[in-house]
Amino acid sequence: MNLEADVCIVGAGPGGALLGYLLAKKGISTIVLERHVGIDKEFRGEHLNQDGEQVLKKHGLYEQVEAAGLLLMERVEYWQHGRVIKTVTPGAGEQHVGIHVPQKKLLSAIIGASEHYQDYKLMMGTKVTELLFNETGSVTGLKAMNGEQEVTIKSKIVVGADGRFSTVRKLAEIPFSKTTHGYDLLWAKIRSPHNWEPTIKNALVNGQQLALFTQAGGFIQFGWNIEEDSYPTLKKQSCAPFIEQAIEAFPELAESIRSQIQSWDDFILLKVQSSHSPTWVKDGVLIMGDAAHTMTPTGAFGINLSLLDADVLADVLSEALDKQNFSTAQLKGFEEARRAHTEKLQEQQRVKEMTYQDNFAEPILS
Repeated sequence: MNLEADVCIVGAGPGGALLGYLLAKKGISTIVLERHVGIDKEFRGEHLNQDGEQVLKKHGLYEQVEAAGLLLMERVEYWQHGRVIKTVTPGAGEQHVGIHVPQKKLLSAIIGASEHYQDYKLMMGTKVTELLFNETGSVTGLKAMNGEQEVTIKSKIVVGADGRFSTVRKLAEIPFSKTTHGYDLLWAKIRSPHNWEPTIKNALVNGQQLALFTQAGGFIQFGWNIEEDSYPTLKKQSCAPFIEQAIEAFPELAESIRSQIQSWDDFILLKVQSSHSPTWVKDGVLIMGDAAHTMTPTGAFGINLSLLDADVLADVLSEALDKQNFSTAQLKGFEEARRAHTEKLQEQQRVKEMTYQDNFAEPILS
């Protein structure tokens, strides 16, 4: 199969999906490739902050996402010895301290809006295998496998929105370095009790963060920080003491935790890392979102940064296509607009992780 488009986006996560929508809305022919066969893949960063919310509102998508289903967080709490010692509530003029949006609902809304445009095509279950180059070394498209069928796509620009293990970044030979942060993360999910209020709760267990996040649809997601690379050793032991620590931190959930988290099979491991690339662009190709700047879970910045990337990148690509200039110098405008803000937030994450225990230094009455 041979196809052509102005832009080929690899990865239909929130950033790639939004970019596809924005380009198609501008009348730019766009093909979006996604290696998964469905949009309900496992996804853990599902909290929007004010930045992500404003991007969706700017482009007329927030109401559609809201109709699909989201949940406004009323407050952030810090717990110690089974009671609240500190509370963070929305600031003046704000309605929430974060928004939970299940990825499936977010992507359904964005992709559904995109499919109204004739210049848009989404190909699920499609894995990139090769980038195409011209005689000067500029990327001119790619090859991929759609099931058992090989697909060749000629495009003026290829965008890698394919996450922390980006195939596009690797094939384009864009260098990157990763930084570990001394901890990994275990996720687990339970049904929320009746009349549970939409909150984010934090506790300190053996010097490590334990956080829980209320989710739309009647769930609570736990995030346990554990020492980096310690999971193989932990799995050889009983998880009962681990679960009891969560109950001690949040006693109101004792019954739900004991009935719904019973073995290591109820946990999902996330290897925590951030990444840095000295450049995000080359002639005819660029990377965005986690492919360009992997974030840690701290502060839930990742999804919001990918949406901000898409917002800026749509205009940069539109200008490049108007000028028929797909050089590194032309595409560099995206990186110049986004790098400083991204690296500032990566540093904020590092500081928050180092100072997390300060939130529990002494009781603070709410």
